[in-house]
Amino acid sequence: MHTPEGFVPSHVLPPALPAGALAFAFRDTRLLVGGPDNAPAVPPLELLQSLRLAGAVHYLGELGGTACVAVRLPDDAPEPEGWRYAGLRSLFFRLPEPLLAIAGRAFQVVEWDRTHRYCGRCGAPTRDKPGERAKECPACGHTAYPRVSPAMMVLVTRGREMLLARAPRFPPGMYSALAGFVEPGETIEDCIRREVREEVGIEVGNITYFASQSWAFPHSLMIAYTAEYAGGELRLDEAEIAEARWFAWDAVPDLPPSISISRRLIEATVARLAGEST
Repeated sequence: MHTPEGFVPSHVLPPALPAGALAFAFRDTRLLVGGPDNAPAVPPLELLQSLRLAGAVHYLGELGGTACVAVRLPDDAPEPEGWRYAGLRSLFFRLPEPLLAIAGRAFQVVEWDRTHRYCGRCGAPTRDKPGERAKECPACGHTAYPRVSPAMMVLVTRGREMLLARAPRFPPGMYSALAGFVEPGETIEDCIRREVREEVGIEVGNITYFASQSWAFPHSLMIAYTAEYAGGELRLDEAEIAEARWFAWDAVPDLPPSISISRRLIEATVARLAGEST
């Protein structure tokens, strides 16, 4: 989930939205879509209005000249005939990638709107702050911006081997790189060393940035790295890791889907190690 080509983000709602504006409308965590399962469609805002589906509207910007808005529907919003509410994960590889990226952005805005209706400091109802994507408290002045939670992902190598792990929630046989959330006061590199030590008991060095990815489950920013094994024996935190193993570059197991940055991280590392082996 990256900013699509041709998308111009904005948080300032125009005085009048043009016809055909796309409405990324969520009832709780599920997006309203129509069409067949293999080719879902995002409704125009006019359709929501004709169906009397009303909710808080947040402007997202324009995708190829088409205005896009996020809409937070009530939890009891009906499901119109011919339309359905679908979780974002179920739309992977079905909704076109640019629309999926905007849907992920919309979900994070809607989730922020839903969870910041009251001030976290004094409990008073909040209001949208003019000129910013922010909620402000009229009673005490506290300002709350959409939450972004940084999380590291790291693929550890040892020679031409890679360390891959399975979380208890993973499907049988699927492995991925290690991951964890950054704690207050940490750099991402600090987080990598701590998480690797806590989850699998080893030390790492030569930490190198790979890429980042917005991940709307519910509001993460995945920041991916490679690192090299620097010592220790595998010792698993069984609450977090069901299994961890060293895999040769040419014998990788089942991996997460390609929409995840972990897949790209592993495949890029496999290609590098394959080149080093020739």
